[in-house]
Amino acid sequence: MTVVVLLGAPGAGKGTQAPILAEHLGVPVLASGNLLRAAVSARTALGAVADRYMSRGQLVPDETIVDIFLERLAADDATGGAILDGFPRTRGQARALDRALAARGSRVDLALHIDVPEELLVARMASRRICAANGHVYNIASNPPLVAGVCDLDGSALIQREDDSEETVRARMAQQIPPLMDVVDHYRANGVLRSVDGLRPIDEVTAGLLAATDRELGVA
Repeated sequence: MTVVVLLGAPGAGKGTQAPILAEHLGVPVLASGNLLRAAVSARTALGAVADRYMSRGQLVPDETIVDIFLERLAADDATGGAILDGFPRTRGQARALDRALAARGSRVDLALHIDVPEELLVARMASRRICAANGHVYNIASNPPLVAGVCDLDGSALIQREDDSEETVRARMAQQIPPLMDVVDHYRANGVLRSVDGLRPIDEVTAGLLAATDRELGVA
C-alpha cells in the first residue's frame, strides 16, 4: 500500500492535482471533508461518533478522523493505497496518522507540498469570480471572461463570493498556514517531503509532482 499526502494552502491547486496523481498511481483520492460526510450519511459507527462532535460545532478528534481514513483505506479500491487530500491538517493529526499506519505495518510514503507564497495565494483567491447561474469559475487575473463580469457559457453575471473577499481570504490564511507548515516540517523531519514550485504553470506543476512521485516511489 502506497500512502501519499498532498499538502498545500487554499488556492495552491490541490484540487486540480490530486485526481491527476490518483489516476497516475491507480489509487483513490481521500479528502477528509468528503470522508466525514460519507461516514455520517452512511451511519457507520465512526460516523456516529463524528456526528456527535460536528452537530455541536466541535472538532472531530484526531483519532476518529484517522480511524475513518483507515476504514476507507480498507476498501477494495484502496488496496494499492491512496492520495490523502486535506489531511493531516495539524502536526497532531500527522503523528496520529503515523501511529495508526505503523500499527498496520504501513506509513506515509511521500508527502508532496505545492509551495505558493501567501501573497500570491491571496491574490489568486480574491480574483476568483463565480457564475451566478451555474457556478462556472473564472479568475479575472489568469482566466478572465471574454466580457468583463459576464459568464462566457451562459451570459449570467459573475459574482465574488464572500469567502473570496481579500479580508476573508487573509483571515483564512492566518488560521490555516501555520498548522500547514507544522505538517510540512513534520514530513520534512521524517525525510519524505518533496516540494514543488506552485508558481509555475499548472502543467509544469503537474509534471513536477509526477516526476517526484515516480522518483521517490520507484514508479516505472
